[in-house]
Parts: sequence; C-alpha cells; structure tokens
Amino acid sequence: MVMQEKIEEYGQMLFEAAQATEGIDNGVQEAYSNLARLSKDGLEKLMRDNKLDAVVTPGANFATVLAIGGYPGIDVPYGYDSNGVPFGICFGGLKGTEPKLIEIAYGFEQATKIRKPPSLKP
Repeated sequence: MVMQEKIEEYGQMLFEAAQATEGIDNGVQEAYSNLARLSKDGLEKLMRDNKLDAVVTPGANFATVLAIGGYPGIDVPYGYDSNGVPFGICFGGLKGTEPKLIEIAYGFEQATKIRKPPSLKP
C-alpha cells in the first residue's frame, strides 16, 4: 500500500498548504493580539478580581474557549442522559493552575460519586 492513498482521508493537504505559507500574516497576528487582549481583560480579570480558583461550566464546550486562550481545563462527568451517555462539567483556570484544577475535579468526583466505569458491551 502506498501512503499517498491516505492523503485525502487524513487531511495531509492542509498540512502541506500550511507548510507552503510564509508564516503568520497580519490578519492572524491581529487576531492573536485581539485574543490576548480579550483574555487579559476577560477571563484573567474575572478570576483575579474575584479571587477564583476555577470557573465552572456545564458541558464540554467551554474547554474549546479555554484551549484557544491557552488556559487549562478539565472535564468530568456529572450526569447521564436517558440513554446512559455521560455529560460533563468543565473546570477551567489560568495558566499554571493545572494542579489546582486536578484537585478540584478530583474533589468533585469524590463528593458526587457520579462516574461509572464504561460498559464494554457493543
């Protein structure tokens, strides 16, 4: 089997297109600067002004917002739908707060005992 056969399946063309660029253009740099400003004036300000160890949101969607800003987040289950599919709660923090987030998430799991081992049935 020739590896070229998998190029489309795995999106290799995106990597090749990125490699062919001249680096970060002005639009990307402007977006990055705007993100840094919004992070400093948004999440960081909220957490520092209120002396928060973490922010908590239902679901996993906030993890994407955290990741874009370079902030750590951890999702843990906090319930199950009618089909037994778990849904989670997200704990997020500032850069460097990973140990505190793990401590908070672990404490939540121990207090609620909601997590169940996954079923291995098909």
